[in-house]
Amino acid sequence: MYCTILIRVHSCPDLELITCGKVRDLYRIDDNTLLFVATDRISAFDVIMKNGVPGKEKLLTQISVFWFNYLKDILPNHIITTEFDQMSEKKAIVRGYITGSAWSEYKKKGTVCDTTLPEGLKEGQSFEKALYTPNADQISEISVKLYTKAKKYALSKGIIIADTEFEFGRDDTGILYIVDEVLTPDSSRFWLSLNYEVGKSQESFDKQYLRNYLLSIDFDKKTSIELPNDIVTKTMERYIEAYKMITDSDPTFL
Repeated sequence: MYCTILIRVHSCPDLELITCGKVRDLYRIDDNTLLFVATDRISAFDVIMKNGVPGKEKLLTQISVFWFNYLKDILPNHIITTEFDQMSEKKAIVRGYITGSAWSEYKKKGTVCDTTLPEGLKEGQSFEKALYTPNADQISEISVKLYTKAKKYALSKGIIIADTEFEFGRDDTGILYIVDEVLTPDSSRFWLSLNYEVGKSQESFDKQYLRNYLLSIDFDKKTSIELPNDIVTKTMERYIEAYKMITDSDPTFL
């Protein structure tokens, strides 16, 4: 069984630590039970910052639970399942709009993940069909299905999901699951649809605010730093707004 708990503690000394990720730690409870521990850590450009964003761990978990339930007709998730001893993981990025690193690559080479795209695309422009990178078999098809359903729902709430990252695992019987987190401000780009305009940077409710701050101070993308309190606060404010718009509820658990 996989279970995700809301916790600020960064270690569980009585449990076996299997892996320590940028945001989540994975512990073994017994032979059939693993525990995801969501923390308040935050990273950008693959660097974990020295200080966290208090409350982020609870909010990310609750957004994930919302999406797990909304998308469970397409693919089962990790919250309640067994026999994962042989699980192998795979990451997938689905892009509905050209932005971020995809836009940077396109400007230089006319490609995204070495896939040639039509000339003349503008920053923030939507693709005719969601682009899965890297391209592959069943996971490609399911990733696009997950993204397409979530994108339609989010648009009805005033949010554009520009891109997102999914993580998958197979158990020892070969069944595919969506695991870890899904469609959170950490793993996705959320834009305000009301102000969307092709050809410019978009107003976002995700980690892009932190990335923009780090770029503004010429962050070296290697060294962990202490984030100013106002940057921590404003980052969390954007995460809360995304939660409220997506779930139609206030985060009373904070």
